[in-house]
Amino acid sequence: MVDDKTIIRCGWCGTDPLYIKYHDEEWGKEVHDDKTLFEFLILEAAQAGLSWITILKRRENYRKAFADFDAEKVAAFTEKDVERLMNDSGIIRNRLKITGAITNAKLFLKIQKEFGSFDKYLYSFMPDGKPIKNELTDYKSAPATTEISDIISKDMKKRGFKFFGSTICYAHMQATGMVNDHISGCRFR
Repeated sequence: MVDDKTIIRCGWCGTDPLYIKYHDEEWGKEVHDDKTLFEFLILEAAQAGLSWITILKRRENYRKAFADFDAEKVAAFTEKDVERLMNDSGIIRNRLKITGAITNAKLFLKIQKEFGSFDKYLYSFMPDGKPIKNELTDYKSAPATTEISDIISKDMKKRGFKFFGSTICYAHMQATGMVNDHISGCRFR
């Protein structure tokens, strides 16, 4: 992490060291690894209705609770696992989000089988199969949704995914570098 106060960053990360580290090292960086894409699928869905920093602070707890984000293991979770997770104070204890994560893991595996990888599925929606680099001068001008996030979200909902509306989809796209919404002057663009 860079500590120089003169470095330009996107304003949304503020001064919280965890947020700054996430901004500098992960957010907007292109990811093609299915395990990481699954991790953000779980985390973004958990974030629905909450702030991202709330989930980021619990990320390690989510990693432990959700089998190090192993989609096959999560897909095999049983009602006993749901009860275990409902008693885990290190994560958001929302039964719908927990059961949604298990459902999403099963559907994630189906997409991998159908497309060869979840990455190939997601990038099949992208123009020329490439990420989008937006030219933003202010982080507040980043959209909450786009036509592409609407299409991906609609397709995923049709397949049965939970907690993956267009806004969550766009946040997932930003987090995994499908879109780069770092402001133009940001050092970590």
